[in-house]
Amino acid sequence: MCLDAYCIVCFFFLRAFGCVIVRLCSTQKKHRIQFGGTRSEFVGKLRALCEAGGVTGLAGTVGGGAGGAGGVAEEKRISKSTDDIADSDERDMTNTQLWFRGVRPSKFRHVYGLPTRKECCYTDISVVRSGNDGNFCAVNPTFLAIVADTTFVVIPLGMTGRIDFQCCKVIGHAGQLLDLKWNPFDDHMIASASDDCTIKIWKIPEGGLAANLTTFEAELVGHKRKVLHVEWHPTAANVLLSAGFDHTVCVWDTAGPSLLNVIDCHVDMIYSLAINRDGSMIATTSKDKKLRVIEPRSGIVVAEGVCHLGTKCSKAVFLDNNRILTTGFSRHSDRQYAVWDQHDLRKPLAQEVIDSSSGIVTPYYDYDTRMVYLAGKGDGNIRYYEVVDEPPYVHYLNQFLSGQPQKALGFMPKRGVNVGQCEVFRFYKLHAAGNVCEPIAMIVPRKSTLFQSDLYPDTVANVPAIGAKEWFQGRNVPPIMMSMKTGESIHEVASTKSNHRNSITETSTKVQRTNSMHFANGNTPVSATNGTSHALNAINNNNNHNNHNNNNNSNTATQNGTKESSQGGGGHLNNGQSNGNLSSNLTLSAKHSIINKENEQFDNRKLDNNTKKFAFLSQPTIPDYRPQTIIEKSQKTSTNQSTKFHQLQAIFGQQTTNHKDIANLQNNLLSNSRSSSRNSSLENINLLNSENELRKAFSKQAEEIKSLRKSLNGSEKRVRELEAEVKRLQQQLKQHQ
Repeated sequence: MCLDAYCIVCFFFLRAFGCVIVRLCSTQKKHRIQFGGTRSEFVGKLRALCEAGGVTGLAGTVGGGAGGAGGVAEEKRISKSTDDIADSDERDMTNTQLWFRGVRPSKFRHVYGLPTRKECCYTDISVVRSGNDGNFCAVNPTFLAIVADTTFVVIPLGMTGRIDFQCCKVIGHAGQLLDLKWNPFDDHMIASASDDCTIKIWKIPEGGLAANLTTFEAELVGHKRKVLHVEWHPTAANVLLSAGFDHTVCVWDTAGPSLLNVIDCHVDMIYSLAINRDGSMIATTSKDKKLRVIEPRSGIVVAEGVCHLGTKCSKAVFLDNNRILTTGFSRHSDRQYAVWDQHDLRKPLAQEVIDSSSGIVTPYYDYDTRMVYLAGKGDGNIRYYEVVDEPPYVHYLNQFLSGQPQKALGFMPKRGVNVGQCEVFRFYKLHAAGNVCEPIAMIVPRKSTLFQSDLYPDTVANVPAIGAKEWFQGRNVPPIMMSMKTGESIHEVASTKSNHRNSITETSTKVQRTNSMHFANGNTPVSATNGTSHALNAINNNNNHNNHNNNNNSNTATQNGTKESSQGGGGHLNNGQSNGNLSSNLTLSAKHSIINKENEQFDNRKLDNNTKKFAFLSQPTIPDYRPQTIIEKSQKTSTNQSTKFHQLQAIFGQQTTNHKDIANLQNNLLSNSRSSSRNSSLENINLLNSENELRKAFSKQAEEIKSLRKSLNGSEKRVRELEAEVKRLQQQLKQHQ
């Protein structure tokens, strides 16, 4: 027994000593120090030592034949244990060398989300209560659009605070709205998809809605069932794609309007519709669990594969470098995301489980920073990742946490973010509980307030790169880029040819880059855009300089000619004057031609509604220090609405309108509402200044009253007829009795 205990102790001692020596050998080998042999040689020597005078010999001496058999088994066990030690140590070293590389460097590691103060949110909005996962919120640098059942509200970005429940809306659909998308090339044009199987294109007037908008620019009718998704083409003008519940994808030209193509390769409900950056491919996910990459002009399915095995909704978004990111559910209802090669959908490049929640996850990708944001419906957090070109292709960064769950999210285009605050992305979050829309800014913490060129590369401009006909004929063009620092995109314009040399002048076409109307911390600075006056001033100064030089040359020639004529050479005077006049005429003609071209371009750019709203970027930003007042409920009922209506009916019901009565009504309303807030009085003045709108409203109400009276008369007549019929039946009953 003593010898057995001694053998066991020696075995464990040798094993522990062997592990230490093996790790020392690996450490010495890593630092390029010779230890006298390799790992395999040391393991062989250890095995030989055990066989010679170790546990096996002692056990065999004591145990005899049975002990010999036990010694052989023990020898095999020792040999196997030493092999396992060596193999496991080599595996540990390999994994360490492959996977442990320290902290991955990234300039977006510390991005954080900054919510907005309550007074700078949009409150008391009639948000839709539908359970669909559609895009109920759309935003651009000018307006914010929010779905309210069969209508939607359009709010200027600067109009924060409480939104009146009687605010003007866009009315025209017969069914519930399921999707909204702003035109990327026109901040006043929006497309809406509805449950009534139609798509309508709306044109929002300058400054927002002054009355309910009921006239649409175009109506697209082609789907047989409700329309679920709409997407504008990112580079071609007036091209819209839509996906409906009838399992088809339609390609539209909204200028006609006309239907360009119908894609009917789907066999079940389409869950999402995405388009890549140049508009050459679209990706769809459907209820049959498949991801399809389709060429939209011909309808050819380029690639097709099983996406996520879960039965719930899945979403897709294009990344750069021909990759697609999808979100969905696994077979066990775990939420997950996957990265795919758009040309090979047989197997994902990477796949990761997010969590086990039940909300549908929607991805949002930023091409400039290569960050992807994952936001789940009903979640209070927004996760964000960084996309790279090497495995695992997606690296987790952080998440924005909030106590309020989100119903839907809208995102601001990159040209609308605040570069002075290092804002790289901005969401507009519709709260699931409460009628609130809250802006959330994603900010990179930087101490400097200067322009950060590494955070803001050139982004997509609001100028189309190609027309609808050219694109449909097969031409693919990358989007026109603009500078986030100056807000310009450069175009070469050929100038007039001179008699002496050919010159080509480059004129810079100004493209709008609108800073947001409000920062994430609640301030509301006046945003600005560069106009075309810089280029015109430069041309005018150039021409003035040329005219000044020509005048000097002509004066010098005149003086020289005068001196020569006094010496008997009068012909030189005429030659000098003619040359000076010729050069001045050429310069003037070149000047007029350039100015005419610039004036034409300037007139065309003036058609852009946003250039009239903002000042130049070169001017200093003027903060708005107007107090933000909150209207109390007691102040809302300070004026009697019925009294106002009777006064308006008494004035506008007459055939001839007395302007004095209107003025008196204004004074009365102002005097009655002195106890109310300043904003309410201003709204009353603006309401009374629009006399035509009040006339229309009164006439509309009068027609409704007439129709109600007619229906009431008809019902009364019907009641009398029924009473007469009852009396007749009663008399017949008495006669029979």
